[in-house]
Amino acid sequence: MTKKRYTAAPLPFQGQKRNFVKQFKEELSKRKPPTVYVDLFGGSGLLSRIAKDAHPESTVIYNDYDDFRQRLETIPKTNKLLQDLRVLIADIPYKKKINEVVKNKIITHIAQEKGYVDYITLSTNLLFNMRYAFSIEGLKKEGFYNRLRKSDIPTSNDYLNGLEVVKMDYKELFYKYKQHKNVVFLVDPPYLTTEIGMYNNMKYWKLRDYLEVLKVLIDQKYIYFTSNKSNIVELCEWIETNTGGMNPFDNATITTRETSLNYQSSYIDMMIVNWTETIT
Repeated sequence: MTKKRYTAAPLPFQGQKRNFVKQFKEELSKRKPPTVYVDLFGGSGLLSRIAKDAHPESTVIYNDYDDFRQRLETIPKTNKLLQDLRVLIADIPYKKKINEVVKNKIITHIAQEKGYVDYITLSTNLLFNMRYAFSIEGLKKEGFYNRLRKSDIPTSNDYLNGLEVVKMDYKELFYKYKQHKNVVFLVDPPYLTTEIGMYNNMKYWKLRDYLEVLKVLIDQKYIYFTSNKSNIVELCEWIETNTGGMNPFDNATITTRETSLNYQSSYIDMMIVNWTETIT
């Protein structure tokens, strides 16, 4: 049986790097496999999954700080809940607003669920694009739209196979592996000024938090993701030029791609690589 190769996470997660999969794979294909990859901001696990598939001989540490594994394990329950909701919104056209009467029925049904509820997946099926709620109280505050997927979410029992799953503060995880002789850090922090409710115990990713992450890049091999919205590359160049400070991107290579938000606005995603060992 052919092993499935993932190009996107099985469940929605804001900021997953599905649009950078091709470039990420190309970078990995040029490199000698390291002994260890450490995915500091594991998120949906997509970077870890692709790294393990590209270099199966490497150990890949996936920091599941946001309990994505729990969401994967409850896909059957989520599918059953979505099936129930399809019945309740049967008369609402796709992508149209759900009236208050039907919304209240949906809220009542979800509130009766016992145990874990995947509110992120529910949000992508009930709320306007890029809106997320993380509790029943959060859902009550939002307008509902019929965005329910028409089929069940495929189970993905193999998605984390081969990964070493941990749950740690990224700084603790970094210090655990920083002295390793052959480690590559995958660094995909939340974007600056972006609301990051998906990230546990955080509300906003502020400049100080963003700059703190740069410490893990110093004297390390890494693949780091950012965007031109943060202006972090320009900031580091300015610091180096005007204060003599260290620029962690000084010898790195940058790959960019344009991401459209709508027909009027877009931004530039960046993948920055500091990893010199290539296949000869």
